[in-house]
Amino acid sequence: MSVLRQKMIEDMQLKGLAERTQEAYVGAIRQLSQHFKKSPDCINEEELREYFLYLKNEKRVADSTFSIALCGIKFFYEQTLKKEWHTLQLVRPDRNKKLPVVLSVDEVKQILGCVQRWQYRVCLNTIYACGLRLLEGVKLRIKDIDSDRKMIHVVAGKGGKDRYVPLPDQALMLLRHNWRTHRNPDWAFPARSGVVPMGETGLQKAFQAALRESAVHKNASIHTLRHSYATHLLEAGVSLRVIQVYLGHASPATTAIYTHLTSVTEAQVNLHINRIQADLWG
Repeated sequence: MSVLRQKMIEDMQLKGLAERTQEAYVGAIRQLSQHFKKSPDCINEEELREYFLYLKNEKRVADSTFSIALCGIKFFYEQTLKKEWHTLQLVRPDRNKKLPVVLSVDEVKQILGCVQRWQYRVCLNTIYACGLRLLEGVKLRIKDIDSDRKMIHVVAGKGGKDRYVPLPDQALMLLRHNWRTHRNPDWAFPARSGVVPMGETGLQKAFQAALRESAVHKNASIHTLRHSYATHLLEAGVSLRVIQVYLGHASPATTAIYTHLTSVTEAQVNLHINRIQADLWG
């Protein structure tokens, strides 16, 4: 590991950035260095400007990819190298707000029913049933499953925050049945070695294979299960504030997006519009 990379990692640790964020930022600097084929501390401001234009106009990376690159590069040059460049203040990611894909309850059932490997199916079911992120599901520990209170303790979720989420009876039953197949003392979903949790890549591939096999034709991912969980709770009458706590969102504005996704909301709006039209033309 180079001295420069080590210093950046130490700066990020001092700043309290999550391990996944550190990996993403280091990856952004590595890609920048590979693009110009030289050490990042030898790249000047004009080249940095050129690189951001390349990402936007030529490579046309996704908004999320551009944001990670910008945040990683800003951190490296401003915090590690102590450079105050105008370009880093000028560049901003696009503010496109896209609504996430949401599955119906029947579509979730169809997809999960097509997952071939039992442990993958139980893990995906747990992610949906508890509104977990991918890594929160894969790295679930036995000690964090409170079967008496029927809760899961999510430890160090996004932003390093802990939270508790309800564990439905059916999900608990599946977790118990799955544990009997491996009896690992630490992990709910262990890798074959038993020492570490199973990998996220295998679970992602299993989900995509099940999606292709099912009759569901949506651009879904494992994270779609989390969006669907929130939407289904909202449709069932659970308040946005409660859903915000379960999802671990820092801002209620983040959770409020699900009001645009519920079929119940759409039905209520259509009902009101029809009544207005009836009064107008009656």
